[in-house]
This record gives sequence, structure tokens and C-alpha cells, in this order.
Amino acid sequence: MGSLDGRVAIITGAGRGIGREHALYFAAEGAKVVVNDLGGTNDGSGSDLTPAQQVAEEIRALGGEAVVNGDNVADWQGAQRMINQAVETFGDLDILVNNAGILRDRVLVNMTEEEWDAVITVHLKGHFAPTRWAAAYWREQHKAGISKPRNVVHTSSTSGLFANPGQANYGAAKTGIATFSQIAAKELVRYNVKSNTIAPGARTRLTLATPGLEDIMKPSPGAFDPWDPANISPLVAYLASADCAFSGETFLVSGGNVTLVESWERGAHVERDSKWSVSELTQALAPLARP
Repeated sequence: MGSLDGRVAIITGAGRGIGREHALYFAAEGAKVVVNDLGGTNDGSGSDLTPAQQVAEEIRALGGEAVVNGDNVADWQGAQRMINQAVETFGDLDILVNNAGILRDRVLVNMTEEEWDAVITVHLKGHFAPTRWAAAYWREQHKAGISKPRNVVHTSSTSGLFANPGQANYGAAKTGIATFSQIAAKELVRYNVKSNTIAPGARTRLTLATPGLEDIMKPSPGAFDPWDPANISPLVAYLASADCAFSGETFLVSGGNVTLVESWERGAHVERDSKWSVSELTQALAPLARP
């Protein structure tokens, strides 16, 4: 038996890269998969169902069950259609993996409004919209007395969690996704839903578009390939399983390493029982300043 036997999963951005590996791995673990992919370029322009169709055909050729969805994850009605398609095709929805994303890298002083809006929309709204409609379905099921484990897995990035220069739009969205996941975990626990986030490190067309990474991520013949996107999928499958023990957490995952990320925590502080002056704060906070 697979870890996801009989479960129904939607995986967004599943036509290529990490999403493709998720879809194939989930199917191998017994899940019925909705392969979502708009099929755009790295910057989100254009559309092509061919990659999603090829993944679905590959799953079916291996004896699995899969259907293609070409909706834009950031489109309100499209996100609802995606959820409805899973239910209408497979009779239920157990798992949502939010993976779709684009890049429009630019340093802050050169970034355009359109470049900011496009990336924020695809990543942040593209996580919110499918999750919102999935949550509405799971609430209805819960109210109807059908309660069972459901799972959402979101995709953040080290660029967001650790602030990579040149990616203000992408990083802001990816940090927002991690916080969004924590809020979803707290709100949806009543419906037996767990929400977690991954920040993957892998060789994809998006990472290879970053100068310098192609040489770093080049595989060595005969050796374990730490940048293979297939390395990411087992953790995602675990976080999507009925036995997942976590909710509201974020994990770094790359190669064979899985690291739990500590969220925002209170640090050193200064305190008094009266209002501060600027000169007093200048002196009091000086020891806390980082070099």
C-alpha cells in the first residue's frame, strides 16, 4: 500500500519541475491526481496544456489515475473550477499542493509595478484562491458529518525566508505564503485540516534562470544528485498524508536534508516604566545593533 492510497490530490504547477515530480510521486503512492498547470513561461506569460497533459498521460501509462486542469491558480473562478473538477472527477478532495509560481527578478529601484503585481498575484493569490475554495468544500463536508484528515502543502522559498536581494516581489510573496499557511492551520484545524509549507532547494527552470546556479546545481555522473527535484516530493507526500504529525510548520528541504524552520520569535529587548526619548533609546539599543 502507498502512503496516499485512495486520496485525491490537486497539485498546481505540476507540468514541469518540482510539481511534475510531486504528481508522479503522489500517483506512485496511490493518489488520484489533478495535474494543474497553465503552461506559461518563467515570467508567467502564455499558456500551453501540453506539459500537464504529458504528466497525466505518464501517470495513466503507469496505471495511475490523473486528469488535467489548465486553470490559472490566481483566477477566482478558475480556482473554484479546479476544486470542483477534483470532486466531480474523483468524488472527493483530500489534498491540495500549492506549487505554481513565476519569476520576474529585478532590483528594487528598477522593478516596475507590473513586475511586482504579477509575481505577488501568482504566488500569494495563487496560494490563497485554491486554498479558500478547498477549505469551503472541507467545511461543507465537516458540517455534513464527513470528517477525515485533509492536507494543504504550500511552497515558500529560501529567497523569501532569508531575503535574497533582487527578488523583492518573489521574496515578499514567499514569506507571506509561510505566514498564510500558519493562519490556515489555526483556522482550519476545526475541519481536521493540516497546513504546512516547504522551502525547496532543487534544479528547476526557475532556479536555473538565476545567474550562477546552473554551475552549482550541475549533477555529477554516478553520484547522488542533491539538486534533483525528485528529492523534494517524499516530504511533500508525508505532509499530505493522513498520518502527518505537523501543522503550521515550515520545512527547508533539499537533497537528503529536511530542516524545520523556526518562525518569528521575540528577541532581545529593552524596557522601562515610562516613555523613552530618542537619546535614551539611542544609548539603550546600541548593544542590540548587529554589526
